[in-house]
Amino acid sequence: MSRPHSNRAASAPQQGLSDRLRAGDPGAAAELERTYRTSLVRFAFGYLGDAAEAEDAAQDVFVKALSTKSAPAELRPWLYRITRNHCLNLLRHRRVRAEERLPSRAAFMDSEAGHLTRLVNAENEEAMRARVAALTPEHREVLELRYGEDLSREEIAQVLDLAPSVVKSRLFEAMKKLRAAS
Repeated sequence: MSRPHSNRAASAPQQGLSDRLRAGDPGAAAELERTYRTSLVRFAFGYLGDAAEAEDAAQDVFVKALSTKSAPAELRPWLYRITRNHCLNLLRHRRVRAEERLPSRAAFMDSEAGHLTRLVNAENEEAMRARVAALTPEHREVLELRYGEDLSREEIAQVLDLAPSVVKSRLFEAMKKLRAAS
């Protein structure tokens, strides 16, 4: 499933929401949750593997975001970075390595397809999951952020605190390995 890329279009509304958050606008909290809740819960689920924990993590991220007076203009990558760090801290606390718990979106996919289509999709998903699981944690993480969360390479670089060229290289290598495993 491919989602339209709207990173540039989202930039101006992010700036306005960021300004409203810094100003303490009460409507900004509702807009923040409405805009990012589903994506951040899904993203947190990829790390935590538990829907209830992912919901809690997203709520904790919103509390952190709303309590700061220094929300950056680039709100989206900042929220993903907070979510990632929060999830990694939870995993450290549980003493579970994050790379063993990376994503399955099955719990979030609500299919209206028929039984046979769901069966074929499940087989394809399982095969892809096995190929992705064989990748390094670094490659899995950039794939998740790029294709699972639709972040740009620049946003991924901000989330992971890497140079954009490193992100580009990791994405290229990950895709090359996935193609070779097909």
